[in-house]
Amino acid sequence: MKVLKFGGTSVGSVKNMSNVKEIINDGGKKVVVLSAMSGTTNQLVAIAKDISNGESNNAIDKINSLHESYFKTIDELLNDSLLNSEVKNYVSSIFELLVECTAENFSETLENKILAQGELLSTFMFNSYLKQEGVSATLLPALDFMRIDAFKEPDSDYIETHFKSVLEQAEDSEIYITQGFICLDVDGEISNLQRGGSDYTATIIGAAIRAEEVQIWTDIDGMHNNDPRYVENTKAISNLSFEEAAELAYFGAKILHPQTVTPVRKDSIPVRLKNTMKPDAHGTLISSSTSENGIKAIAAKDNITAIKIKSARMLQAHGFLQKVFEIFATNETSIDMITTSEVAVSLTIDDDKNLDTILAELDKIASIEVDKNQSIVCLVGQSVVNHQETYKLFKILQDVKIRMISYGGSNNNISLLIDSKHKIATLQKLNDYLFELVTL
Repeated sequence: MKVLKFGGTSVGSVKNMSNVKEIINDGGKKVVVLSAMSGTTNQLVAIAKDISNGESNNAIDKINSLHESYFKTIDELLNDSLLNSEVKNYVSSIFELLVECTAENFSETLENKILAQGELLSTFMFNSYLKQEGVSATLLPALDFMRIDAFKEPDSDYIETHFKSVLEQAEDSEIYITQGFICLDVDGEISNLQRGGSDYTATIIGAAIRAEEVQIWTDIDGMHNNDPRYVENTKAISNLSFEEAAELAYFGAKILHPQTVTPVRKDSIPVRLKNTMKPDAHGTLISSSTSENGIKAIAAKDNITAIKIKSARMLQAHGFLQKVFEIFATNETSIDMITTSEVAVSLTIDDDKNLDTILAELDKIASIEVDKNQSIVCLVGQSVVNHQETYKLFKILQDVKIRMISYGGSNNNISLLIDSKHKIATLQKLNDYLFELVTL
């Protein structure tokens, strides 16, 4: 059995839903994971923000507008009068729930409940569309089997046991539709796997059922060797290892949730990235196989804060670095890059919500310099640090001021920290310097 995930754009219009139907209706058994329709999650985030600000009337206006747009989509999607009525009743119940949320005290639990409605809407609508088209399909509610533990990690044993139970009790079908992104937390409240989490849902399910393959369908034909939003003439990469894909996803490749490959790596379940608009294109295959060495792709991660911690008196003292790391650990803040010199430690973080507390604690043991609005540009490839042509990337030093370089922490990754205003120019220059070196 395969697991196929389709993103918001893939189910963002009636035409695209029809494309998805053609892709999945091939006679093979599969689990289909759907995101919310494109734009819906952003609207739900805006509704939640209005509620948190006490602007319930604004929230209700947004809810009513979104409700109306869904009814228009339903009329275009479903010409079967009974199914049309059934789906409109369900959709109305969702929007009535959202209106009720505007009268509640705002909390993270309430926000999670609001954000979950997008996937519930898209899956119910699409499953009804498949019924209308005579496709054998059954809806499996993700909240019946998806759960995270106290550390907000997937509860793998729970998921595997409950998914198999839900599958056994479901009506036998060729296609099983379920929601991406949403789950329960350890207390049984609605939660989620963060933005882009539908990819993660697909590989979690793939690992639970030992899938033949997991396919991630989006609106781009695979992982590209640079960011196509900023660089022209990028190319899709035909093959990546799990390690290469994980590095690229973590350091900013938007096509994948950062944790996507983690659940399937252990069992070597391949992940294929495909384009809904070009289903015959090869895309990118992520697997345990490795291909040629050298730099294959570049990604960039924004909203980075760099912190220099300087202390001539204590840096070489026993336990100093431990104290530094304990401050970040206590404040639940991960470190991306780190370099050291005789008298200073420089590091970066991508989450600054606890920055003021961190700086106050660091200030007790060292002097601090902070640079915001930084970007990490990450160059990824198999054994990139050992490749004979890798030195050519350092041509970039003559064109761009580099704040930090991380080289050697991973054989597959070299990272550069730059001011974000130089990001696009850096990506373009690296593209010019490097991609005659490897065959993609």
